[in-house]
Amino acid sequence: MQTAEQLRFNAEEYLTWEERQAEKHEFVAGEVFAMVGARQDHVVVSGNIFAGLKQGLRGTPCRAYISDLKLHVEAADAFFYPDVMVSCHPDDLKNQHYISHPTLIVEVLSDTTAAYDRGGKFAAYRSLESLQEYVIVDIDARRVECFRRTADNDWLLHDYHGDADCEFQSLGISFSLADMFEDIEPV
Repeated sequence: MQTAEQLRFNAEEYLTWEERQAEKHEFVAGEVFAMVGARQDHVVVSGNIFAGLKQGLRGTPCRAYISDLKLHVEAADAFFYPDVMVSCHPDDLKNQHYISHPTLIVEVLSDTTAAYDRGGKFAAYRSLESLQEYVIVDIDARRVECFRRTADNDWLLHDYHGDADCEFQSLGISFSLADMFEDIEPV
């Protein structure tokens, strides 16, 4: 990640500044980081997941969002751009700039963000009371790791690979990994 020219912002300053930027930037505890463009496979897989979720959510109060909408994680003093997220919370429908109550977040791994997606970012996401599932997609391994919040507020890993159907239990939706990785050449 690369920092913006100004070294420190508060959340309000970041939101004002970010609206005027051509590129996207994430905000974490006063620091701003430029988002690097994604490779084609990353965009295709994110789009496939978004399309599957959007189709599965028709007629429900939930909405799927792709990576251009910010996620506010107040406990971490952060704004992120997840690859895909779903919110079923009515307050999120009222805010045009970001959501704060996701039920599901999907991050598609890239070489430069994999460690952060699994570590610091997941730690921040876990502070969201609304979050029920955090999904990490590894394109190269054709694998999906779905972490589900348990009744005891622990996170249980469900690992999907091969011919499995990936289940998003919080939404009552599942679809095949073949659909998720459609149009991606074998490694």
